[in-house]
Amino acid sequence: MAPGARLRVLLIEDDDGDALLVEEMLADSAVRATLARARTLTEALDGPVSADCILLDLQLPDAMGLTGLTRLRQHAPATAVVVLTGQNDETTGVAAVAAGAQDYLGKNQVDGPLLGKALRYAWERKRAEQVEQQLLQQQLLASENSRLERGLLPTPLLADPCLHLASKYRPGRNGSLLGGDFYDAVELTDGTVHLVIGDVCGHGPDEAALGVALRIAWRALVLAGMPMAEVLATVERVLVHERIRPLFATLCTVVVAPDRRSLRMSLAGHPPPLLISRDGTGRLLPGDKLGVPLGVVPDARWDPLEVALEPGWSLVLYTDGIFEGRVGPGPERLGHEEMGRLLVDILREAGRGADHAAVLDRLITRVEDLNSGPLDDDVALTMLTHLPQPGAAG
Repeated sequence: MAPGARLRVLLIEDDDGDALLVEEMLADSAVRATLARARTLTEALDGPVSADCILLDLQLPDAMGLTGLTRLRQHAPATAVVVLTGQNDETTGVAAVAAGAQDYLGKNQVDGPLLGKALRYAWERKRAEQVEQQLLQQQLLASENSRLERGLLPTPLLADPCLHLASKYRPGRNGSLLGGDFYDAVELTDGTVHLVIGDVCGHGPDEAALGVALRIAWRALVLAGMPMAEVLATVERVLVHERIRPLFATLCTVVVAPDRRSLRMSLAGHPPPLLISRDGTGRLLPGDKLGVPLGVVPDARWDPLEVALEPGWSLVLYTDGIFEGRVGPGPERLGHEEMGRLLVDILREAGRGADHAAVLDRLITRVEDLNSGPLDDDVALTMLTHLPQPGAAG
């Protein structure tokens, strides 16, 4: 409590004599307090309770025993409660504290200093209890975030020393939990590399859980050797069966050939990847075969696009959070084409051998600067680079 502030005390007591006694005891205490009174529990519960501490009698016209305490705790769970009653019963006192009271005082065993100390300590105990609850909630949130992160952002299964994968994930400002963005990369025994990036619409634990389910389903199907068309169709079935309300997801899948000279891409409502050549020039891959998002149209098809690759390429997959930020005070958005040019400029500034994870970090920072603050949506970025010499990139 701030220095000089008064403790707001609400007395729930039907006896005028006892109420006057409490007023006199407070005056004799060292606690600076303002006292309000309600004669019945119904009167006290008629609206929000604006008090730091409540003095509660257990023998009221409309509530006897611990019933009143239970109702009061349900109505004002954040307010400290001290039971002040004529029942000098230790068993009742223990039960009252167990039911949520911060203290239990007998009317004929208390004086001004003792009452003031009890009120002050009760308020401090309640504040400490709330701080502990907030800390526990933060710990649970951190634990949940960690579990979601392991599901959404897995360790890529890449064995080729001529490939390097950098990735970044940053939750949007509207929530502390990870959202529904996810990515993965898997290399098969024949050298084929599969990449995926996806975005479940919306934010929150439901979307994140669905993103985890889709990512794990994708990895399992790829490892089982299923053709990409069947993988997408099966992942969509998983989405439809796992979602608890109408949700859809966009998806970009890429299959890189074992010789690293071509890729096959399928887009399900997702923006196309950015292909950067060895000389530093970049271009967005064509989106003319863009299919519908998963979970929108039954029995949809996603036609693949074949793309030739030159040695030393980099492929950047991303979710829409990175390019939907504003540029300036107006409604103008960055857009994925300008985002691509921005990334190419950052790579050119960083030079050869740059740490690509740091490059992606720098991209997010610059986009946030253009947005004049954190981005609203989650951002997921992956950058797969073909190295002419193993270990040539950071």
